[in-house]
Amino acid sequence: MVLASPHLKYDLNTHLSFCQTFLGQPLTMLTSHIQFHFQKIEIMRKADKLFQLINLIRAKQPITAERISQELNVSVRTVYRYVEDLSVSGIPIFGTTGIGYQMLENFELPALNLTEKELEALLLGMKMVTSWSGIELSHAAQSMTTKIQSVLPKNLINDFSEIIFAPDIVNSKSNKLLWESIHKATKGCNIIDIQYNSLDEVATSRKIYPLGLVYWGSKWTLAAWCTTKQDFRNFRIDRIVCFEVLEETFELNENISLDSYMAANNKTQ
Repeated sequence: MVLASPHLKYDLNTHLSFCQTFLGQPLTMLTSHIQFHFQKIEIMRKADKLFQLINLIRAKQPITAERISQELNVSVRTVYRYVEDLSVSGIPIFGTTGIGYQMLENFELPALNLTEKELEALLLGMKMVTSWSGIELSHAAQSMTTKIQSVLPKNLINDFSEIIFAPDIVNSKSNKLLWESIHKATKGCNIIDIQYNSLDEVATSRKIYPLGLVYWGSKWTLAAWCTTKQDFRNFRIDRIVCFEVLEETFELNENISLDSYMAANNKTQ
């Protein structure tokens, strides 16, 4: 019999004989102890997978069993078993043939327990959103940071002091208002009229379909479909001279969407 863990493989009988020789414990007692230890590990791994499954369904619902099996690196049969276990436990998961699994909207998980590294990553992300986005998201990030810090022990608050700094690249109120307006227009699929100055200082007027805001490390750009060029274009936010969000809207489709923009962008690289 070979006993395997993620980092270790060895012969169990050889190991037990060694333990009996040097520890003087009966083989049956040692066998029970090792089996119990690995049963606890398997239970912990399954609990972790179940927790990941719940979060996966909540974030990407509806989602198929095949997609879940790929995300969790388990078989489809295991996914079915996990979903059944969760349903029996009272988690409101339901599946629709041909669509996938979904969860009731009002379902809430208990409070999360974060590690120090996870907490540090979260607070850093809040700093970035505060500095690099529009007014509403900036305020929301500040509020969330305050809520997190209000429940931290004092020693952890000191550990997460200002040792990592996210400089404010959307540094003026007008720029934040511009970012905010474009963000809302993108979510609402509103067409935008813009006056744009290229890097060559060529001024143009465009009517565009905003598809997404993309941050490249120092500048925000607007990924859009340009009705003038009938093609995808990138517009740097800081190069937009003026803009108007129209009441007229556009419809996303397989040819005009953020996914198709990203696919086209990847082909040109």
